[in-house]
Amino acid sequence: MTKPNFYHPKFIPTWLMIVLMIAGSKLPFYIQVTIGRFVGKLFYLVSKRFRNIAYINISNCFPNKDRYQVEDLVKQNFEAIGISFFETADAFFADNRKIEKISTVRNQHYLSDAIKNNQSVILLSGHFLPLMLSGRVLLLKHTIANIYRPQNNKLFDDLMRRRYVKNGALMIKTKDTRSMIKAIKSGMPIWYAPDQDLGKNNSVFAPFFNIPVATITSTSRLAKIPNTKIIPFLFIRTNTGYELSFEKPIENYPHENEIQNATKTNEILQAQILKAPEQYLWIHRRFKTRQEGEPDYYENI
Repeated sequence: MTKPNFYHPKFIPTWLMIVLMIAGSKLPFYIQVTIGRFVGKLFYLVSKRFRNIAYINISNCFPNKDRYQVEDLVKQNFEAIGISFFETADAFFADNRKIEKISTVRNQHYLSDAIKNNQSVILLSGHFLPLMLSGRVLLLKHTIANIYRPQNNKLFDDLMRRRYVKNGALMIKTKDTRSMIKAIKSGMPIWYAPDQDLGKNNSVFAPFFNIPVATITSTSRLAKIPNTKIIPFLFIRTNTGYELSFEKPIENYPHENEIQNATKTNEILQAQILKAPEQYLWIHRRFKTRQEGEPDYYENI
């Protein structure tokens, strides 16, 4: 495959963004948050489609919230989206000293003990907005295989892969199951987020906030590799920086019943979201794939 010409004029906006990211990564945490919130407020005003998707997702996941409460959470979510620009900038360009300074890691022994006992590990989390930065924090002490979806922007995709590899990651595409299995069998922990709607193929419908959603079954398939543990982890922004917390490995998993497996992973992800709902990626059409006869949530978008 021919390598794209990254100096083509069409990539000028991306290069400008990269320059802004490099500059943004030099800013202190509180300034990043302040500017990021302002950027998020602007994004909220100009992005009607994403605003509507977030409103639909949040209103259906939190039916007890009234319209004003839902709108308030949507606004908080867009502020978090603005802040995520700086979180991605830090993930790519900040030095380890800054990453260590703004990050607190809790219950790391769950991961360290599994590695010490020669167990393979799948690190399970959802698509929270500081997701990119969580990868850098994990790489401070561990070699991790990052499971990622290639970006449409070839220059940004190349940048993402290069920066993570520079910091010690192995990058594996979401569809490259063979490489995932190879990494797991070699004892390398893989970082995995199974909470996006990838259609009906290789998915089952399981409840997520009491709504049946298409949930990929690859999590349980990978967990069936002998001596493999699934360790949930959560990475969220706090008032003073970021907190990475590992949870106890999932017990009695996987089962033969794939719906039961998917239900378990969705329960874990739901519990994580409830700890910081404003920082979840609500602008993704999580309920795009519906069961026969169910309404299309996004029909008018």
